[in-house]
Amino acid sequence: MERWKGRVALVTGASVGIGAAVARVLVQHGMKVVGCARSVDKIEKLAAECQSAGYPGTLFPYKCDLSNEEEILSMFSAIKTLHQGVDVCINNAGLARPEPLLSGKTEGWRTMIDVNVLALSICTREAYQSMKERNIDDGHIININSMSGHRVLPSTVMHFYSATKYAVTALTEGLRQELREEKSHIRATSISPGLVETGFAFKLLDNDPEKAAATYESIKCLKAEDIASTVVYVLSAPPHVQIGDVQLRPTEQIS
Repeated sequence: MERWKGRVALVTGASVGIGAAVARVLVQHGMKVVGCARSVDKIEKLAAECQSAGYPGTLFPYKCDLSNEEEILSMFSAIKTLHQGVDVCINNAGLARPEPLLSGKTEGWRTMIDVNVLALSICTREAYQSMKERNIDDGHIININSMSGHRVLPSTVMHFYSATKYAVTALTEGLRQELREEKSHIRATSISPGLVETGFAFKLLDNDPEKAAATYESIKCLKAEDIASTVVYVLSAPPHVQIGDVQLRPTEQIS
């Protein structure tokens, strides 16, 4: 991670869960981290904690609604003004709504597409353009995917979400191919964890918190810090090594 010290990383969805854990660990390794979310109160608190701990990097909170392209573009413009540009882009933000295929509301489906697919694609495009205009040829784009992007669980509330994560799997591979065609050494990686103990289930099942809690109690879960460690592993690979897809889950989890 030595070569990343002082360089700029964007982490979307950095207020809680995996995003917060990733932002913290990158600051610990000396990076300038722009952490964005719709609400920045928790990111501001995390930034203060990182500063108090004496970490060598800095966390910069940024308020951004990723379902709004204009806000994303404004964020990248601000990053260019304040930090020259992005060297690492961690597309972490994602959500699920309990909308089955046969009875789901279009609004819920659209929200998942806007954040899980379109925002990821817009951030990827803008991050690449930021790197290209500064001749950054060793940058990295990491998509926080899911095991739901590789298999479909027999749970009706997860089916549309799974479709958006299958899209992330295809988008990451397509990105790798386009970067290769451009003869770029910018790397693209998809990290696909199994169930991670965060607030994800509570937001998905917001009308049934007991069921959400039972989800995490039913099987062994990963921790957000496990995903953050995987991000460090991927970034630590030699520049000539392409780690395309990492799938991770607890050793006890078989599905």
